[in-house]
Amino acid sequence: MTRTFASLAATAALALAGLATSASAELPVGEKAPAFTTKAALAGKEFGFSLAAALAKGPVVLYFYPKAFTQGCTLEANAFAEAMPKFKAAGASVIGMSNDDIATLKRFSREECRDAFPVGVAGPKVIGAYDVAMGSSGLTTRTSYVIAPGGRIVAVHSNSDYRGHVEKTLAAVRALKK
Repeated sequence: MTRTFASLAATAALALAGLATSASAELPVGEKAPAFTTKAALAGKEFGFSLAAALAKGPVVLYFYPKAFTQGCTLEANAFAEAMPKFKAAGASVIGMSNDDIATLKRFSREECRDAFPVGVAGPKVIGAYDVAMGSSGLTTRTSYVIAPGGRIVAVHSNSDYRGHVEKTLAAVRALKK
């Protein structure tokens, strides 16, 4: 089985399992994820994040959230932090993205992400590339992408309710290993 066929088979399996859900505004499953670099924070420390570099190490869960320190975004960050051992065991990395400034993200990475995973600045270009703009507010929709190491999107979950993002993205990452 070729890698391309295997990738398509995994995508089809995810779709049949209800894990590859997508609203019409987000990027579709199977599309190449737009490459980007940005400022990010992990454990209160700033660093440069590159999607290409992260994908070289394995699948990436790229989740967008509207605003740091709001109730739903805090609960979502806490849930991803708790699940990080499971994501790591599956060989995946996680990065949260919002339009917050780097100073806010440094605090958020320590206090709500519990030093478990990075959060990055989603500027207008990244927000536009991933089609996650929430109107003209500068905020993003709550959308999670699972990106395979080859750079293709294998799962999309967009829902304003934070619950379900961790479970669905973890299931998609695990399906990639099969």
